[in-house]
Amino acid sequence: MADFGARGFRTDRPVARAVLEQHARMFLTGFNIGAAHWRSPHEELHSRVPDAERGFAYEGAGMFAGLLDLATAGRARALRRLLDGPGDRYTHLVHVGAGWLLTPMRVTAVPRLPSAPLLRWLALDGAGFGEVYFGGLRALQRRAHRRPDARWEARLAGCGRALWFAESADAAGVGAVIGRLPALARPHVWAGVGLAVTYAGAADEATFGALERAAEPHYAHFAQGVVFAAAARHRSGIVPEHTARSVTRFLGVDVAETAEWSETAARGLTDSEDVHAYLRWKARLRALVDARR
Repeated sequence: MADFGARGFRTDRPVARAVLEQHARMFLTGFNIGAAHWRSPHEELHSRVPDAERGFAYEGAGMFAGLLDLATAGRARALRRLLDGPGDRYTHLVHVGAGWLLTPMRVTAVPRLPSAPLLRWLALDGAGFGEVYFGGLRALQRRAHRRPDARWEARLAGCGRALWFAESADAAGVGAVIGRLPALARPHVWAGVGLAVTYAGAADEATFGALERAAEPHYAHFAQGVVFAAAARHRSGIVPEHTARSVTRFLGVDVAETAEWSETAARGLTDSEDVHAYLRWKARLRALVDARR
């Protein structure tokens, strides 16, 4: 699963490939830890996974927990256990991970995770990532050509995150793929790219510049993804250098202030389980970014 060559991803960018493949391996590590220690996963997730990679491990554990809760009709309470205690700091990643099960299992119901109703729609982001990670660029094309609706929009952002992996963090390659998609799909895919470059990294200054230019027609969407990534890293308490650089470059502020933007934009929406509240949250962030440019 983690080998880009086996996945059909770009392999001509060895430095970026190594970074992104390591994230994929940590996802698998988290899935396996979740399977072996689902009743109490946190000690293993913290002792066996490097700090900067722990979010990916919690994402993998979230996928397993979602599968277990599905298999037991919720009786295992695996997702709740994963979100307890230290897991609360990785709530964004757990929601995304739970969404992966929408891809291989063809589950249609979005998981109802405890305590954060608005974040449940991040599961659609996870589903979009899994769809393209497993299905490649053809899966992205199929998703992009479907009839637009709220869930389609949320899922396309995850497809954009996976595109960053599939193209091994090549800004020109990413831009070329997005340019061939239907116009209505492009901004939402760019949002996922913004999230990926900020959370996963694998970009140098030249790549930052190329992304800025390529994403310019949809910069507010791209920047909204940057905000989401910064908020997730800030909540974990572990902000890698690549995240801080990305936020400063694309938003002109630090990670802590960016996380405050996310909180401000979510006010009045956090208790809603309506997908349109999730989209309003994103729209508010885009408006905030536009107002500051």
